[in-house]
Amino acid sequence: MVTTTYQVQGMTCGHCVTSVSTEVSALPGVTDVQVDLASGRVTVTSESPLDTDTVRAAVDEAGYDLVGA
Repeated sequence: MVTTTYQVQGMTCGHCVTSVSTEVSALPGVTDVQVDLASGRVTVTSESPLDTDTVRAAVDEAGYDLVGA
């Protein structure tokens, strides 16, 4: 298992957390997604390393921005 933390910009409420969690959880190999709304951190556990562009696309689909990756 691989755990990676990403910084996501624009999340302001529980709905934001749900949207990001749903999109990232749908990626192949993802086993867990934890979102810390206060810090904007999204911690993803997956079976193997994820391509950053794939995660960025999922976060973008949810309507938010992946920062600094």
